[in-house]
Amino acid sequence: MDAMNIITSLALFLSFLLVIKLFKTNKNKKKNKKKPPPSPPNSLPILGHLHLLQKPLHQSLASLSAQHGPILLLRFGNRPALIVSSASIANECFTTNDIALADRPHFPSMAVITYNHTSLPFAAYGPNWREMRRIATVEALSGPRLAFFSDIRADEARSLARRLFLSSGKVELSSSLFGLAMNVMMRIIAGKRYYGEKGEKEKEAHNFKDVIEKIFSLTGANNVGDFFPAAIGWFARREVDKKLARYHKYRDEIVQSLIDEHKRRRREEEEEEEKEGGLKQKQKQKQKIHKTMIDALLAFQDEQPEQYTDVFIKSLINSLIAAGTDTSSNTIEWSMSLLLNNPDKLEKARQEIDDQIGHDRLLEESDLIKLPYLHCIINETFRLYPVAPLLIPHVAREDCEVGGYAVDRGTLLLVNVHKIHRDPAIWSDPTKFLPERFQNVKEEEGLKMKMMLMPFGMGRRRCPGEGLALKEIGLVLGILIQCFQWERIGAEEVDMTEGSGLTMPRAKHLEALCRPHQYMMKVLSQI
Repeated sequence: MDAMNIITSLALFLSFLLVIKLFKTNKNKKKNKKKPPPSPPNSLPILGHLHLLQKPLHQSLASLSAQHGPILLLRFGNRPALIVSSASIANECFTTNDIALADRPHFPSMAVITYNHTSLPFAAYGPNWREMRRIATVEALSGPRLAFFSDIRADEARSLARRLFLSSGKVELSSSLFGLAMNVMMRIIAGKRYYGEKGEKEKEAHNFKDVIEKIFSLTGANNVGDFFPAAIGWFARREVDKKLARYHKYRDEIVQSLIDEHKRRRREEEEEEEKEGGLKQKQKQKQKIHKTMIDALLAFQDEQPEQYTDVFIKSLINSLIAAGTDTSSNTIEWSMSLLLNNPDKLEKARQEIDDQIGHDRLLEESDLIKLPYLHCIINETFRLYPVAPLLIPHVAREDCEVGGYAVDRGTLLLVNVHKIHRDPAIWSDPTKFLPERFQNVKEEEGLKMKMMLMPFGMGRRRCPGEGLALKEIGLVLGILIQCFQWERIGAEEVDMTEGSGLTMPRAKHLEALCRPHQYMMKVLSQI
């Protein structure tokens, strides 16, 4: 009888627990009973909606958004993908849901080139990403470090002006602009120039440019093989994987050689100090400001070798080189393309520089604050031709709600900044190049525009290199306008066709006629 009572009591207790659990489950279901975002009906087995997409991907997604609305759910193979083409919903993603959407997808094709998904742009949200971002900011991208490296940017801008002065006529700008951006980054990172150096380094620099462009063209959400089940996916992307592995090996070996070179130099310096019996000298060495980022990273490695491995250092350096070269040079190239097609805007910018700077010296970074119209041109370029038209993809770390719809954990997020920046509900004459739209804007309207303009992303995964990009783009574009007269090669307008890839290059590199302004000849001949 006692045993029966115990069993009965236990059964009642378990039943009670089961009722509570069912009650909670039903309550949660009701609470979370949100509809999924709208989705086009023509999804196919295995493919999902991939058959609807073409390149450039941002334009294809914009067409789908025009048909189905500013938030829609697609299936990229076996993966759900949330497509956002609304500024207000994008803001919700990166404010209310910033942490929930702070992760990055692990695309199989990206594993090699991102050091198994640990590089700064593609690392999962967590301690490794935070440490990389902290070091990148403190050692290369903070206000004090940007000021410390300002002479490098000025020197490279002068060097570009000198080369254009000596080779005026028909010029192809893409290589020169990439070379400048590459030199700026390599001098910050390793203390050495690549472009403009004759021989092997010049050849290596051109190869590096080619590798970076090819990597960008094959990454992001552009590789359909990433979205198929394992065996089919491997087959679909096998050629892309081979190419990326080859590009990664080339890039990795160059950066490793830079690290080894710095290690040798540091050993030689330490041996020299030992000869001088320099305990005080060693203390001074530790206290000095690191001249290059590799020096700083190797100092960290001395203290915590298990954390700051060579792989950690290479991953961070390659991320900075990629993020700080193609992006800035593409933006300047798009700006010059727009100005060539709008000579009245080019003349207005030149007049502003003439009025504020004059003809007796070259424009400097400290002058940029006096050139509001130049800033308007840059903002309008960011609006029309954002360097990452879909941003870097995000992925949901947890279930969340976006725009009133349920978004499941693991869903890919693509924010179509290109579409948002051309939304007629936000921008008047959205496809027209109108730098004046950013002029004399009231504070409230200016803040609103800032929320709508997101070329560097938003939230905690916002690009940390924004400050460097704005300084470099402003200085270089200003000097190109100040020093040279630019014309299209023929009567036809410059072709503005967009290329595809993680960044958005021009489909064809920009060529133009360039000759120095007569009143700048003296200045140019002295640099």
